[in-house]
Amino acid sequence: MSFPPPFYRWRPHPWHGLSVGPEPPKIIQAYIELTPFDLVKYEIDKETGYLRVDRPQRTSSQPPVLYGFIPRTYCGDNVSKLSKNGDKSDGDPLDVCVISERPITRSEVILTSRVIGGLQMLDRGEVDDKIIAVLVNDNFWGDITSINNLPENMVKRIQHYFSTYKNLPGMEPQTAIERVYDEEHAFKVVQASMLDYDRVYGSG
Repeated sequence: MSFPPPFYRWRPHPWHGLSVGPEPPKIIQAYIELTPFDLVKYEIDKETGYLRVDRPQRTSSQPPVLYGFIPRTYCGDNVSKLSKNGDKSDGDPLDVCVISERPITRSEVILTSRVIGGLQMLDRGEVDDKIIAVLVNDNFWGDITSINNLPENMVKRIQHYFSTYKNLPGMEPQTAIERVYDEEHAFKVVQASMLDYDRVYGSG
């Protein structure tokens, strides 16, 4: 039996089987792993494509926005070259935070999102950028095109989460935010991650 596209005989792998989005690097798809209501760290299982319980959060920290990754991206050499202090990238798909006015309580959903900026972050010395985007058809945030148009406190909240979410008492901080960047640099990071993906996995 044949299956006409875009019907899939089996569930497509969220990282490799979905598209980057309709107009990358500006309009992308985001596959959501975590919601602001999760106290457990879920992460895509790279082999099966299903969500795996990575770890229960050891602190009271909760993500302030939806959190996941952009399909068919990879953080490799091209992404690390955009960071001043990182020697190498983490070898994962490019992370994305998506802002939505209405609470989205489910993970494993796909969101069409507009890239508006990002955080240049190091995690134990590895480049681990966080792209910031807004839900395209959001009635409140949907028209935002630059991180400079977000409320300052919202940006600081996202910064604080990623600066502290792995911290434990008596331990040195594992993450550091190098800078917050605008949409133009974010486009470069997305493009670099797409090039890294093609180099590692091919464009087909």
